[in-house]
Amino acid sequence: MALKRHSFVRRRRAVGFTQESLAETLNVERSTVSRWESGKVAPQPYMRPRLAAVLQVSTEELSELLVVTSEEGAPATERTQYAMRYPSRVDLVTIAELRGGMQILTERYDRMPSATLLAHAGQHVSQVAFLAGEAPAGRVQREMRVLQADAATFMGQLVWDASQRHDHATARSYYAQSVDVARHLRDRTSEGHALLRTCYVALYGANDYREGLELALETARTTRYTSHVLTGLAMLHAAEAHAFLGEGRECERALAGAERHLDQANSSDAAHDLLSPTHFGRLAGSCYLTLGDYRKAQRLLEETAAELQDRRKSARSSSAISRCPGSAREISTPRWPRSMTP
Repeated sequence: MALKRHSFVRRRRAVGFTQESLAETLNVERSTVSRWESGKVAPQPYMRPRLAAVLQVSTEELSELLVVTSEEGAPATERTQYAMRYPSRVDLVTIAELRGGMQILTERYDRMPSATLLAHAGQHVSQVAFLAGEAPAGRVQREMRVLQADAATFMGQLVWDASQRHDHATARSYYAQSVDVARHLRDRTSEGHALLRTCYVALYGANDYREGLELALETARTTRYTSHVLTGLAMLHAAEAHAFLGEGRECERALAGAERHLDQANSSDAAHDLLSPTHFGRLAGSCYLTLGDYRKAQRLLEETAAELQDRRKSARSSSAISRCPGSAREISTPRWPRSMTP
């Protein structure tokens, strides 16, 4: 494997930055961030205090992140093993590596059968839970708890998918863990995400439409002031629950609320990756099908299909442009992971 600042990359991802967004925050070119990560150049001394602040580490920890290594997995494994032996010494760099491990699992989840990931994910989630309980009080412990909440939500998704959406109890137990930790942290976004996942189990697994509706509305109340994406998605699924219950007027009110919140969503929303461009049209069309309003359903679903086709054409065109000789344009087409759909 080529030399690279793997710890730096994992920390960037852990705090929610892409190369582009980090570059924009620091007022540098994306290529500059890319060169930092490749190990070709190092951040200038005057840039390091600000870079450390943005990555939420000390300047000493930033120096560790800037170490160039030849193996991506080895340093994380060694550091995690050390933390498991001496849990009171877990630090922010260890947390970044653990979150990087979660990111790798999430990426594999998008392209591999869920059952093949259960053992590895279970071990990782157990390590995170153990270290969260032993981490020193303060910022390190809070970051570990945030990771614990995210890991429990991911494990709930994985278990439910691996069981072909039959093991409701185990999935819900992981979501409940996530909700408890998030409430302790007063992290409304993490709490809302876990509640929304619990709503999916009730609505699409147990077919308990009334409970699904209650959970969707609880999610919307929880995230109303922190995430337009989660609030909009919650209202969408509340609309579908109303449709299943034959409550047409309430369904349309929920759809209007969902559309209002989703229209305000942007990339600064912590849950932005959960939303696909065709989310509203697909679920709204499904609602009207359930309610028997086939004309509205047909219009919405046809519009959604046309939009999806346009996006595919745009992606193919962009890909062709990026392969043209002499083209300096970098094309990035959004990928909506299956882990983000109910």
